[in-house]
Amino acid sequence: MEFLVNITLKWSENMEPELRDRIIVDERAHAAELIKQGHLVRMWRVPARFENWGLWRAKDATELHDIISGLPAFPWMIQVNVHPLARHAVDPAPYIAA
Repeated sequence: MEFLVNITLKWSENMEPELRDRIIVDERAHAAELIKQGHLVRMWRVPARFENWGLWRAKDATELHDIISGLPAFPWMIQVNVHPLARHAVDPAPYIAA
């Protein structure tokens, strides 16, 4: 199942820079593993905001919840919007040559 996920983050105001830097490194390493596992398909950042949109795959909403809540930056995610996706009859993907 695919999900379009919008995540907004905010670091704690009194966060130590070393902690922030470590979380960023951990988050990127964790994302690389999720990519290998096929869960994280695409990721876009929103310009001028601490926000991203991602295309995620999971067997169901419970698995997606476990994946997102397991991210190193999860405690600083102030808003997570999940949009389950379903196939559309006029999806052009099957017609696009690879």
